[in-house]
Amino acid sequence: MLRFLTAGESHGRALMAILEGMPAGLKVNKEEIDFELFRRQSGYGRGARMGIEKDRAQIISGLHKGLTIASPIGILIENKDSSIDSQPPVYNPRPAHADLPGALKYGFSDCRDVLERASARETAVRVAIGALCKIFLKEFNVRITSKTLSVGGASGKEAIIKAVDEAIRKKDTLGGIFEVTIEGVPAGLGSYVQGDRRLNARLACGIMSIPAIKGVEFGLGFGYAAKSGAKVNDAIYFSKDKGYFRKSNNAGGIEGGMSNGSPIIIRCCMKPIATLGKPLASVDMNTKKPVVGSVQRADIAAVEAAGVVAEAVCAFQIADSFLEKFGGDAVKDIKQAFSAYLKRINR
Repeated sequence: MLRFLTAGESHGRALMAILEGMPAGLKVNKEEIDFELFRRQSGYGRGARMGIEKDRAQIISGLHKGLTIASPIGILIENKDSSIDSQPPVYNPRPAHADLPGALKYGFSDCRDVLERASARETAVRVAIGALCKIFLKEFNVRITSKTLSVGGASGKEAIIKAVDEAIRKKDTLGGIFEVTIEGVPAGLGSYVQGDRRLNARLACGIMSIPAIKGVEFGLGFGYAAKSGAKVNDAIYFSKDKGYFRKSNNAGGIEGGMSNGSPIIIRCCMKPIATLGKPLASVDMNTKKPVVGSVQRADIAAVEAAGVVAEAVCAFQIADSFLEKFGGDAVKDIKQAFSAYLKRINR
C-alpha cells in the first residue's frame, strides 16, 4: 500500500512530502521529477509566482545509488519566496476560497493562517510524488497524459490566449475543462467488493482533492443521462491477438469500480481562481463591516497546470492499485506477478 503526507505553506521555507510503500529496486531519475514540476508551472495565464519559483525536487531519503530501497522517500522543494512571517494579515476573506470557512473552523481572525496552507502551491510536492509513481508505472507500460479542452469556454490555443488576455484586461479569472487519459492499465484494478475500493471512487477522490476542481466525469459521463443502454453500453469482443476488447469506450475504462482494459478517460472541471483583480464583496472579520475580498498574488487561469496535478494524483492511485493487486516488496517480484496475470486473463 502506498501512502503519503505533505507539509509546508505557500510562503514557508519549503514544501515536504513522505511517500511510503514504494517497492525496492526502482531506478529513479530525478530529471523526470523536475520535468513534471516544470510542466506544472507552465501554461498561459499563470501568475507572477511562476517567475519566482523554479521548482526542483530534493530527494533526501529512500534511495541508494539511484534505486529505491523500500524505506520512506522524503522529498523537499524549497520556496524562494519564504516570506511567511513578513506577509501582511488578511482580515477580508475572498469569496470562493478557503479563507472564511477555514478561519471559522480553526478560530483564526487572520486568514493568512488559512491561505498559506490552502494555497495550490502545495500541489507542487504532490506532482513530485506523482512523478515517482509515474516512474513506477512506466515499468508496466502505463502512460498518463492530460490535455486542456477549454478555458473560459474557449477551445483551441489562439482562442484560449484571447480569452485569457481579455480576463487580464478585466482583472478577472477563468476556469475550464481538462481531460486525463490513462493508457496501458490491465483489466481488474480496483474492486466492486467495497465502495472505497472502487477505482473510479479512488481516482475521483484524488482529483477532487485538487484546489478549484468542481466536477469529474468518466468516459461519456453526464452524456449517459440522455441515451439508452443499447446505444452507450460497450459491447464485449474477444480475439486471440487482443484478448477481451471493446470497440467503444463510453465507460471510460472503468466498469463496476474496476478497470476493464480500455484507456481510462477522465474529464474535470476547474472553477475560476478565487483571487480577482476587481474583488467581490466581503466582510471584515474584525469589524464585521462591508469590504471587498483581499487581493493576493494569483493566476488568471491554471487549467493546463491543473491537468498536470491531476495526472500526478491519478498516478498515485493507479500505482497504489497496482501494488494492491500484484503485491510484492521488490519491482522484479511485481513484474513476475503482473506477467502471470496477463497470461491468465488473455487466454
